Amino acid sequence: MNRERDYSKHRHRASEYMSIDFDDADTEGVVPTAKPATSEGQKPTDYGFISFGSGSSGNCAYLGTFDRGLLVDAGVDVDQVFGELRRNGVAPTAVKGIVLTHDHQDHVRYVYSCVRKYKHLRVYCTPKLMNGLLRRHNISRRIREFHEPIYKEIPFKLAGMVLTAFDTSHDGTDNMGFSIAMGDRTFVVATDMGVITERAGHYMALANHLMIESNYDRQMLDNGRYPEYLKARVRGEKGHLDNKDAAAFVTEHYHQGLHHVFLCHLSNDNNRPEIARDTMSMELMARGVTVGDGSNAPDQRGRDVQVYALPRYQCSHWFVL
Repeated sequence: MNRERDYSKHRHRASEYMSIDFDDADTEGVVPTAKPATSEGQKPTDYGFISFGSGSSGNCAYLGTFDRGLLVDAGVDVDQVFGELRRNGVAPTAVKGIVLTHDHQDHVRYVYSCVRKYKHLRVYCTPKLMNGLLRRHNISRRIREFHEPIYKEIPFKLAGMVLTAFDTSHDGTDNMGFSIAMGDRTFVVATDMGVITERAGHYMALANHLMIESNYDRQMLDNGRYPEYLKARVRGEKGHLDNKDAAAFVTEHYHQGLHHVFLCHLSNDNNRPEIARDTMSMELMARGVTVGDGSNAPDQRGRDVQVYALPRYQCSHWFVL
């Protein structure tokens, strides 16, 4: 199969487009909860990232400061997500919304539970994705009351950040990644894609912090227990990204402003965290890039880039970006 590698290298500036501002969303009636003390060395204005689970069993992550931020997808239990946020000093009222990448169950399973429990939340996705969500899942149509429509390639503001959704190649409904500008830094979410298309590659190449799918090891998939039709689906252009293609992209487009590579959506059957991490790290080191393991251990600091495989079932630690 020919994988797309014609990536754009010209900056796509959000200022060239009109934008939608959701920062003034109504939170009347929401009572703030006390915020625990922040971790040593972290300022309330520091942007942080935490994953609550990444893989076919459930995907959800938080991006933002201690005071305001957003969830990317809602495939992990609501109490687990908000309990972990509280332990990290983030109150429920700090979460301003949920952005959805596509309508597969492992990304949307708890979205209605979230907005039903925390009624100030809104769901940000395209109208087409919302229609797919209602068509494919047994979910209350009342979720439309919480929907804020967005559109690909049109920036919108949420929780003090500027987000631009871009098209990705997967077999969900209206699949998308997100380029998220946090001041002078950019966090890019690029999960669930069979190939890296030109538009997706354009945004991914500009990231300072990149969350990229590294779903499977080719040899493990080829020799594994999946039936052939499922292997073909995973390998297909609307399937998932393998370790080597993810590593090849990051290495080809590495720049000094890239600080974190978060490997996401690792397969439980056809991958292992150490394989995904080593594949990415060795490609980068072959180019002369020094690579840390994302642990923040003293001997890992000061490396050119940190590569970290997000846990499938557990929460990651809090990353200061």
